[in-house]
Amino acid sequence: MSMTKITYALFSLSLAVVAASVARAQSAASTPNNTGPYHVSQTFHVGGEGGWDYLTVDPEHKLLYVPRSSHTMVLDAATGKTVADIPGQKRNHGVAIAPSASRGFITDGQDGSVTVFDLKTYAVLGKVKAADDADGVIYDAASGKVLVACGDAGVVVPISADVDLKTGKADAAVDLGGKPEFLAADGQGKAFINLEDKDQIAVVDTKTMKVVNKWPVSPGGSPVGMAMDTAHRRLFIGCRKPQKLIVMNADDGKVLADLPIGAGVDATAFANGDAFVSCGDGTLAVARETAPGKFEIVQTVQTLRGARTMGIDPSTRTIYLPTAEFGPPVEGQRRPPAKPGTFMVVVVSPTGK
Repeated sequence: MSMTKITYALFSLSLAVVAASVARAQSAASTPNNTGPYHVSQTFHVGGEGGWDYLTVDPEHKLLYVPRSSHTMVLDAATGKTVADIPGQKRNHGVAIAPSASRGFITDGQDGSVTVFDLKTYAVLGKVKAADDADGVIYDAASGKVLVACGDAGVVVPISADVDLKTGKADAAVDLGGKPEFLAADGQGKAFINLEDKDQIAVVDTKTMKVVNKWPVSPGGSPVGMAMDTAHRRLFIGCRKPQKLIVMNADDGKVLADLPIGAGVDATAFANGDAFVSCGDGTLAVARETAPGKFEIVQTVQTLRGARTMGIDPSTRTIYLPTAEFGPPVEGQRRPPAKPGTFMVVVVSPTGK
């Protein structure tokens, strides 16, 4: 064989090896598996009526707050047993807890309001008017405000954790110039809010309650999930179109990585160096910084179809994903209907626990 032919053969072999390595990497990133740092450890069969949206974990008291359309269930995080049930909502979405005020806050999208309840007794204390489509909600300890993302109204509404419920008055709404979905706060006076219809992140100064910047999420789009590594100033943004996890610098908006995820993302979370992305196709992507400045999907855990949102206990890295069994698709409906009484919470834990 001539030197030219040998060189060509070696070059072709090298290309084949590279192609195989790339294929294996892509397969590892997208193929669900439970042989990795996390696994499905148990499933709570809760039942009850109503849909669901965001699930919130109270890590101190080991409780799960689960909005179920017209009521909000409080579950024991160890057993899934019902501890309390908070009534009086029309179409709820999320729960924020403000321990300093001993209050919880439930967003009601249909009513455009927030239900306030006592964290010890679970009694409803009153309501605060927000704006149309009150949806994602967090408590920002730096400002002492509960921040309510109101999608249809295109605003975030700040509510003091110790708001006077005799008047039930929120602070002035902040116009975002787009439809907010979910948000995160850095604890130092900044909040970061997904604008789903603008493919942007709005940065809000929570002391002045003004928008101070807007950053594109490209090459992602339609951002919905949001979580933050406050120690390292990184945002983790779950995007639907295209399906990507965007890792962003929280100081300047620079995109540090874009990683493949499953279909139907609705939430992201972060704890102890790992970012999590829950998707309605029944996958939970786990992302990690594997080398300085290099981020990878290190595992895709198989959960259950419909488990698109989640809550996380950051102290244990235990993840709770609400879902149900589903009937056949119905024309004109975005999601197939859940079978009555089949609501459940899938629990994902670190391997070995």
